[in-house]
Amino acid sequence: MDADTLNVNMPIYTRTGDSGMTSLYGGKRISKADCQVETYGSIDELTSYIGLTAVKLEDKKEIDFLIGIQRDLYKIMSFLSGAKINLSSLEKKVIDFEKKINVMEEKLPKLNKFILPGGTEISSRFHVLRVVCRRAERNVVRFNNNIIIIKYLNRLSDLLFVMARTYGKNKEIIL
Repeated sequence: MDADTLNVNMPIYTRTGDSGMTSLYGGKRISKADCQVETYGSIDELTSYIGLTAVKLEDKKEIDFLIGIQRDLYKIMSFLSGAKINLSSLEKKVIDFEKKINVMEEKLPKLNKFILPGGTEISSRFHVLRVVCRRAERNVVRFNNNIIIIKYLNRLSDLLFVMARTYGKNKEIIL
């Protein structure tokens, strides 16, 4: 039997979650309302919104950069669902985020007042990403307080804010 044969007529539904339970990595069953599920679910939501933003971009390099973030987030979700995954590579990503933030901020006007999310569609999308990222970060703090994940999400939200500013340059609404 080949791989194509195995996928024929296999429904996406399993009915195993119909009672409000779900499986973690390794098969353990827990409530879908559990903090662990909420935590990796909020990262999944962030990943989806990143995809929604990426399809609106034209710069291939920026699109690839966002896809790289999505890949990181999938590793984080796997870790949060119980997989034994080494997340040490995220430390370098945090440094890369800081470098990108520094380069982008050099091209932006100094910010000494609050700005309203908006300006352009892309800028608004990055603001949505920022707040979804912050929520995911809070969930990680509540669930297991993993420092590298928190650091990654914290710096990512900073980066998303600067990207929002970059894509909304000269159209920012200042309070």
